[in-house]
Amino acid sequence: MIKRITLFIIFLAALASVRAQDRTVQNRPYTDLRTFHFGVLVGTHLQDLEFVNRGPQIIDIEDGNGPTEKIVSMDQDRWDGGFTVGVLGELRINQTLQLRVAPGMYFGTRHLTFHNLSELNSNGEPTEETQELKTAYISCAFDLIAAAPRFNNHRPYIMLGINPMINLSGKDDDYIKLKRSDAYLEVGVGCDFYLPYFKLRPELKFMYGLSNCLDSKHVSNLRDKRMLMYSNSVSEAHSKMIALTFYFE
Repeated sequence: MIKRITLFIIFLAALASVRAQDRTVQNRPYTDLRTFHFGVLVGTHLQDLEFVNRGPQIIDIEDGNGPTEKIVSMDQDRWDGGFTVGVLGELRINQTLQLRVAPGMYFGTRHLTFHNLSELNSNGEPTEETQELKTAYISCAFDLIAAAPRFNNHRPYIMLGINPMINLSGKDDDYIKLKRSDAYLEVGVGCDFYLPYFKLRPELKFMYGLSNCLDSKHVSNLRDKRMLMYSNSVSEAHSKMIALTFYFE
């Protein structure tokens, strides 16, 4: 039985391969011959932060009890969604390579949870504090695209790039605050679909922050000393994103 199923799957794959060789009328046959062109982009993304927890710390909250040891761990306990908008300009280097410059904006909110291991609730569990960390980034991605030869009305590709960003959000009364600037390494895959009136390019890419994006100077600006145990709980943070973007060219 397993052998028959395997042969049936092989037959379907062979049939699909034969059908894929059929040539069809090409939409916009000369669109890839342009030296330079523009477009717009929209998309969605998931954000995450990797934290390095500091461990035990000595905190003086000025309540008359003197310095005490606190242990607080912090994490972004889920991938949080956001959306992206922007424009693009693309330069054709040769038949395979293109250089894309894509200014855009990334909007989202990260949900952070602090676990105070030094203070337990009535159930013997660590008490928790949360923070909604809103983010609004201005970005300008520089991507190198390597595309396969076009077949019919589609053309797959891979991409690699760097994406510097400027963070426009952040409050002085938050537990955690991020730096104003960061840079992401981008790697992804996509496919061009040639439609009658425009070219649609869905792209899935993975982005990883190259620097420590935690604003360590934020602690000195806190007025509420009870926030220190939470703001001091991490020493380093790196941002990550998974982005699904649709380019219209």
